[in-house]
Amino acid sequence: MNQAAIHVTGVTKRYGALEVLRGVDFSVPVGQLAAVIGKSGSGKSTLLGVVSGLERPDAGQVWIQGHDLSHLDERQTADLRRESIGIVFQNFSLIPSLSALDNVLLPTYCDERTSIGERRARATDLLEQVGLRDRALHRPAELSGGEQQRVAIARALVNGPSIVLADEPTGNLDTETGRSVLELLLTLSRARKTTLLIVTHDLDIASQADLVIEMKNGRIQHEPA
Repeated sequence: MNQAAIHVTGVTKRYGALEVLRGVDFSVPVGQLAAVIGKSGSGKSTLLGVVSGLERPDAGQVWIQGHDLSHLDERQTADLRRESIGIVFQNFSLIPSLSALDNVLLPTYCDERTSIGERRARATDLLEQVGLRDRALHRPAELSGGEQQRVAIARALVNGPSIVLADEPTGNLDTETGRSVLELLLTLSRARKTTLLIVTHDLDIASQADLVIEMKNGRIQHEPA
């Protein structure tokens, strides 16, 4: 378990009578790319929510970088998520009233150890790496879908997380733009030796993964479905 960035064992989750996760077990080694695939409703996004600590499982354990989330309260979980986990959402989840730069800066606001100047420099550098330095002061409505997702990637990486979770990061993009955004995410993650867990319907994404986790009816398929 010490060699795993993410370790999930016996996780179950239900919403009322609907059982979404049914005893899920898997591990993702440090620095690897893992793809979670499966049809809509198979439990992929719920699994990502549980791994991120945004959802609490009904049973089982989730270990992140050696930390058992079941032993952490909400504040401790939020601190771990801010310091160790970056999240890229399918719908970008940018704040409409904020510029690209300020959206990237959002996860850094609780960092009392680093000056605002250093944090702005880090965010500006990331915008340059994703090709958007000249769009730093533009709001989301002034950016294309691909540009918004690039801002979301920069935001996910701004605190230097050891783990990045991405929920259908190319789902709202056309094929060409999605491929470009994916390559950017993979390149930046590999350069930082970041563990990357991607939920996706896209088998082309899965083909690039070190580990493929196939979900069906809330369970992991250990043989082809």
